[in-house]
Amino acid sequence: MKLTMERNISKLTANTVALVLAGGRGSRLKALTDWRAKPAVPFGGKFRIIDFPLSNCINSGIRRISVITQYKSHSLQRHLQRGWSFLSGQFGEFLEVLSAQQRVSEGWYAGTADAVYQNLDIIRHYGPEYILILAGDHIYKMDYGKMIAAHAASGADITVGCIPVPIDDARAFGVMLVDQQHRIIEFAEKPEHPTPMPGDPKRALASMGIYVFSTQFLRERLKADANKSTSSHDFGKDIIPNAIDDGANVFAFRFMNANTGAPGYWRDVGTIDAYWEANIDLANIEPELNLYDENWPIWTYQEQLPPAKFVFDDDDRRGFAVDSLVSGGCLITGSKVRHSVLFSNVRVHSYSLVEDSVILPDVEIHRHCRLRRCVIDKGTVIPEGTVIGEDPEEDARRFYVSEAGIVLVTPEMMGQRLHEL
Repeated sequence: MKLTMERNISKLTANTVALVLAGGRGSRLKALTDWRAKPAVPFGGKFRIIDFPLSNCINSGIRRISVITQYKSHSLQRHLQRGWSFLSGQFGEFLEVLSAQQRVSEGWYAGTADAVYQNLDIIRHYGPEYILILAGDHIYKMDYGKMIAAHAASGADITVGCIPVPIDDARAFGVMLVDQQHRIIEFAEKPEHPTPMPGDPKRALASMGIYVFSTQFLRERLKADANKSTSSHDFGKDIIPNAIDDGANVFAFRFMNANTGAPGYWRDVGTIDAYWEANIDLANIEPELNLYDENWPIWTYQEQLPPAKFVFDDDDRRGFAVDSLVSGGCLITGSKVRHSVLFSNVRVHSYSLVEDSVILPDVEIHRHCRLRRCVIDKGTVIPEGTVIGEDPEEDARRFYVSEAGIVLVTPEMMGQRLHEL
């Protein structure tokens, strides 16, 4: 089976500017986004969520990228500066941050469409033929070149990336209905009663939050939307439905696995359960997301850290990890790690057990702890003898427990004031 992705780089991608919408809090991730925007949340042992759409851009040949930020963006901006400064302005490449700065009014970004509208003068300076608009908070690998090529070939004004989702999950997405030519004839943002796909009552066709616009069309629609006092200035709620109603050429682009023809891997890790599940899947023998594809690398900021280390080999004090991802700088000293993801600089002291858990950077787990089905936030110190994930009622008194029983632990929940002013 072919396990690598091919690139579809052309003049179309070279003449495209990507706008990555990275200003949202992501409140469904609870305390994980109390001090960082959702795109800055760590993922997969060494990455941030935003690394995936940005890497897709680079691998697709799109090297003019603007990241639009707003909510608590310091962590995100620091990551971009450290890890994404390799693009060279001498060759017309860039990755720039467009923070809310009241360019056209005294207000901040009022919605996704307004965030782009307030930066139209900057975008015009680059003279792109196409504008690719991306959400900065999804996990997937996708060749945008194929979508842009389909947009150009169809003569579309807007092309919307889409994927089938279970009908019960579709309420969280924009849901569309298409005809046999893939033209979108209906679009509803987060509908209470999603329209199922024809012939498939158990699934709906959902927007991935990926849009290709012809530049002039986008400029005209954004200007018209800005003058509507009743608009929420959102792509899914306003721009796309209004364009369909006005008879514009709005087409759907199905995201497919090039090797199997099945829907491609795409995850909205917007809840604690979804975030835990997507991370833990990487520890499986055959994860759905292939991070070992040399033809489609995921770029990120790579700290200079020593290799992970496992010490002690006594029967009652053996340091090991199985079915797990263990990142650089980790020390596993006389403790057991099973089916877990450990980010950089995690310390697990003797006689402890970490199982089915996601441990973010700089966490220290002291002796005689047992952690099961947890997400431990960056910098948390777990005191000696702590047990988490075995008594749901006790966990709920101290921490956040999700619907599926995943326990989120942050420094503040442990009484550790990492962010105190």
